[in-house]
Amino acid sequence: MHKLVEKIFGWSYHLFKKWDFGETLSSYLSLAINIIVLAVLSYIIYLIFRFVLVRTMIIVARRTKTKFDDLLVSNKTAKYIAHLIPLLFIYKCVPIILENFVYWESVFGKLVAIYIVLLSIWIIKTILQALRDHLKSNPSYSDKPIDSYIQVIMIVLWIFAFIFIVSKVFDISTVTMMGTFGAISAIVLLIFRDIILGFVASVQVSLNDMVRIGDWITFDKFGADGDVIEINLATVKVRNFDNTTTTIPTYSMISDSFRNWRGMLNSDGRRIKRHILIKANSIRFLGENELQELKKIQLVSSYIELRQTEIDKYNKTHQVDKSVLINGRNMTNFGLFRKYITQYLSQYPGLNKEMILLCRQLQPTPQGIPLEIYTFSNDKRFENYEYIMADIFDHVFASIPFFDLEIYEMPSGKSDFVD
Repeated sequence: MHKLVEKIFGWSYHLFKKWDFGETLSSYLSLAINIIVLAVLSYIIYLIFRFVLVRTMIIVARRTKTKFDDLLVSNKTAKYIAHLIPLLFIYKCVPIILENFVYWESVFGKLVAIYIVLLSIWIIKTILQALRDHLKSNPSYSDKPIDSYIQVIMIVLWIFAFIFIVSKVFDISTVTMMGTFGAISAIVLLIFRDIILGFVASVQVSLNDMVRIGDWITFDKFGADGDVIEINLATVKVRNFDNTTTTIPTYSMISDSFRNWRGMLNSDGRRIKRHILIKANSIRFLGENELQELKKIQLVSSYIELRQTEIDKYNKTHQVDKSVLINGRNMTNFGLFRKYITQYLSQYPGLNKEMILLCRQLQPTPQGIPLEIYTFSNDKRFENYEYIMADIFDHVFASIPFFDLEIYEMPSGKSDFVD
């Protein structure tokens, strides 16, 4: 190959030398002719290889079932490879053409070598982009932070390219350059701090399966509440429910606390956990007449009869003086109301009866006694979930007066009297 190139580009110098133009002029005329010949040959090589590579890749892509080669075609990988082949040809020819011009041989040799390195990185980038798009189309990888890994690979490649270019330009050995690069690693760590932290975080996020593309997350620190649409080396992008986009540093996913709703979406129900405040002074024992009136409420009528029978038997056995209502065992309007809500929830069609379902009393507060409903809706969709929860509490609010209870409300400050 080397001898063939010498024959192609050596004839012009000998031709002009025979014409007795002088040593220097013959060299410059030969250089000009050789540059033109090199440019023409390189362009012809480029056209040939571009046609062959592009057509071959298109034919292969059409005949195979995989989408990866189609993505290589759309990313123009073959076209960039076709650029690389004439560059390699030029790189081999430069020392022969510029044999009598040592300085320019060094300059152009370095420039071509640098261009080859940059073009090689660009070719690798198109292949990685095609691989990324192919993996994202696969359901098994669609929720993985593929962008992060590709960015890490590209950063490593650019570091090696930078070392090669600097060593080539300044004629420094690669080993020496690597040693120098290691000495300034502290500066590099400072410059690429976020990238390094992001890489470590993205690996941990992926290995621990903390978040995936498509997950609904809530991150109060950054005001994020929506679906994850992208995970890359430096950031996680969240499309909020108001259609705004929040960008979160990837390393914040492991350094701060956030809520991932994936478990809820994959479960059999979405939790309803809400309470109301009952005035403490509205809670009291129920007399016989009141119990008879409350038996008209169908959901608790059988419970009242059964419970009253047990209470009467206990009070009679222990000879309790019922002339004072507090003596012995009694039912309260608050306890009966809790039972009513429990019965109501057990018959409500929008709840999952296989999961926890209860109505409970919480620790008393200065504002009243919290009565909490803790259950799970069958439908996890946001609008239907909100409708189910609102429908339940509409009924709860409307039921409270039937049990002679009151809800606590802060005073409005507006006088009820009109002058």
